[in-house]
Amino acid sequence: MAKEKPVAPMTQTPPASEGYTVLARRYRPQTFSDIIGQEPVARALANALKSNRVAHAYLFTGARGVGKTSTARILAKALNCEKGPTANPCGECDICKHIAAGEDVDVLEIDGASNRRIDEIRDIRSNVQYRPSRARYKIYIIDEVHMLTKEAFNALLKTLEEPPPHVKFIFATTEVEKVPITILSRCQRFDFAGIPVPRIVDHLRTIVEREGVQADPEALELLARRAGGSMRDAQSLLDQLLAFGGGRLTADQVYALLGAAGEERIVALAEVVLAHDVKKALDLLDEFVVSGLQLGELLDQMIAYWRDLMVVHCAGVEGRDLSVPNRHRETLLRQAQALSLDTILAGLDILSATKGQMKTSNHGRTLVEMALVRLGRLENLVALPHLVRLLHSTGERGRPSAPNDTLGAPAHPRSPAAPPEGVKKKPPAPVLENDATLPQPLTPENLPEIWAHVLRKLPGLLAGMLKKGEMPAIIAPNNLALRFPIDYNGAKELVEAALLELTGQPWIVRVEGGANAVSPSDLAPAEGSLRSRNAREEAEKLPLVRRAIDILGASLQRVDEGFGILPRAGANADEILMEDTS
Repeated sequence: MAKEKPVAPMTQTPPASEGYTVLARRYRPQTFSDIIGQEPVARALANALKSNRVAHAYLFTGARGVGKTSTARILAKALNCEKGPTANPCGECDICKHIAAGEDVDVLEIDGASNRRIDEIRDIRSNVQYRPSRARYKIYIIDEVHMLTKEAFNALLKTLEEPPPHVKFIFATTEVEKVPITILSRCQRFDFAGIPVPRIVDHLRTIVEREGVQADPEALELLARRAGGSMRDAQSLLDQLLAFGGGRLTADQVYALLGAAGEERIVALAEVVLAHDVKKALDLLDEFVVSGLQLGELLDQMIAYWRDLMVVHCAGVEGRDLSVPNRHRETLLRQAQALSLDTILAGLDILSATKGQMKTSNHGRTLVEMALVRLGRLENLVALPHLVRLLHSTGERGRPSAPNDTLGAPAHPRSPAAPPEGVKKKPPAPVLENDATLPQPLTPENLPEIWAHVLRKLPGLLAGMLKKGEMPAIIAPNNLALRFPIDYNGAKELVEAALLELTGQPWIVRVEGGANAVSPSDLAPAEGSLRSRNAREEAEKLPLVRRAIDILGASLQRVDEGFGILPRAGANADEILMEDTS
């Protein structure tokens, strides 16, 4: 790990006549050993300087405030220092001081966002041929290089591939995916990672000590977490807090500065939400709004808390990077153990979706209230495979078996499903007497016999109307086509219920009514339906379809024309091609 040193040229506040220099500039790293959180990059560049293997072009990529531009300046000083090239620039010679201030004539720092056109790149191409004024190398540092236009990138290609020996390019970007691959292939790429929270806290503590101010550890940790891995953001927040607070920085000052709720408030809000006390949750939200808290900050804190619940539920509390202080971790552990993982994940989905909706809505409070109400009504969820097995594991006469048996042993894929709670149940068919051989599978051979039993189970009027029609037909596995004199789908549920008890399998009845109804003989499997039957058989062999049938206990209802591209029987290759193209 890199050792921290007093790296900045100014460690004391300058006189008022000179103006104030922010912490991010005063405590900017000046050597490779001062770079925090990017030790692999610093080591690679230092070794390249020691072994004289410095490339002609580098690309530094990473999030904001992680040290890309600072590293580029340090590399420029290492190359042009009067005592170099060296991995440890002196920082005292005239060239080092001017590069640190961004004022050296041979180190040009270019903003890619405002100099993105091809004209600016043409100026670079025309100037690279001239040697540096006083330094060893002419160095171009282009920040946010991904902002260059396509034409500008193309104009830079040849110069970037074979620049003059006295020219070095250093590119920095936060969106490397927007940089053309032709540019990437001509550069040595270094990825800058986000800086861990403990490293940021240590550096902030060092700055506070040098500034002669006291700070609570919790306050510094809050600033480091809010920075999101960016050292510059953390230093800017600390600068703002120093102006906001007094001689001692506290966590309450951080909450007031950010417009965020204290950890006690977040824990209390989560407690009432998980207890399904929606009224109390809305009351607490109203108190938050009245006290001036930002709803966006509140959502961020709630998302962080639910993330903590997920982590604790999966991996425990010990050694985990959690957003809540140590004094609340027992409460967090208790809440996580009382919930299922699916419930926690569903809560995270609700909060994340609300956060995204707030960006485009003028009704932020309403959205947050909706999220709290939905969280308060969110019961423990059951994983989908367990739920499917629960619905398909039935005891005698369709009643669900015991929960242990339901979740412990796999159910038969064709077993009838018990209707979920709250769903209207089909009217049960009367118990058939003196039929010891039933239930039995329904086949074309025993269809007349089973159908006679079905008619005896139906109401007299309905049975009389069905007797006037033709015999139904089996058109697919567990699918029956029924021609009815009128368009009356009420018969469908009664027939399905009777078939379920008589055959022991769920059947789907298709009612064909009216004058244009298809006769059962037309729907029965015959030569005219051979291709449809083949298509259904081929579709049932597909792994995804078989998986759906096994898990859900379903049956294939229809195979649309063109599914699987089945060729006509006896067709040659040319005919198949013509059929496909038509």
